[in-house]
Amino acid sequence: MATGSSIEWTDTTWNPVAGCTMVSPGCTNCYAMRMAARLEAMGLDKYQGLTRRSGGRAVWTGKLALSDALLQQPLSWKSSRRVFVNSMSDLFQEGVPESYVRKVWDVMQATPQHQYQILTKRPERMTSVLSKGAMPVLPNVWLGTSVEDYWTASRIGVLKKTPAAVRFLSLEPLLGPVGRLHLGGIDWVIVGGESGPSARPIEASWVDSIHRQCVSQGVAFFFKQWGGTNKKKSGRIYKDKTWDEYPKPRPSLTIAAD
Repeated sequence: MATGSSIEWTDTTWNPVAGCTMVSPGCTNCYAMRMAARLEAMGLDKYQGLTRRSGGRAVWTGKLALSDALLQQPLSWKSSRRVFVNSMSDLFQEGVPESYVRKVWDVMQATPQHQYQILTKRPERMTSVLSKGAMPVLPNVWLGTSVEDYWTASRIGVLKKTPAAVRFLSLEPLLGPVGRLHLGGIDWVIVGGESGPSARPIEASWVDSIHRQCVSQGVAFFFKQWGGTNKKKSGRIYKDKTWDEYPKPRPSLTIAAD
């Protein structure tokens, strides 16, 4: 499935993989689990069996759906766009074969007019797979990791070990303070509160700390939303404005220093 996206920091989503597993507290209220359950109820074959009901909500079963047909979709997109890769999954979860990751890489390499944004909660596997040299560093591919709080901030150091044209952090859902950030080698930080049913609250002081550190270290800052059960009502104004900064690719594609 490739559609125009309501996600503020991208133009469209591309989902050659669907399905996932939960790895940390940020997964608890994952919107992709709810969406996959909806799509299954609508009869879409790709989403059959990807979730089950538990505690009154949809949760991942661990089953994955890999679609070779959907791999080809970006080849038909002529105009440049930002593409969020696998918003309904995690490309670097253990169940996705390296051979399939390579197929995704081949399509991205063949479509340099697009900027691809890949986000993972598993930077260790991403670094392991991409450090083998079988897949080149592509100037149109941005690699990121999700960080929810201080306890998951160790993912940042792992991301820095991955050669990339752009590295970014998605601090969403932000569930607590992240502490001191060493942003050398990080080009972009997205911040957002959790949204949807049972959304956990975000505190302005957490956002303030992240914003100050981005400014002092020269890193692009994007504030996505305050979140809550009604994210449209809470909006995305921070310090009396919207923050829609984007990164600039670095001239060097080497591994970042710690």
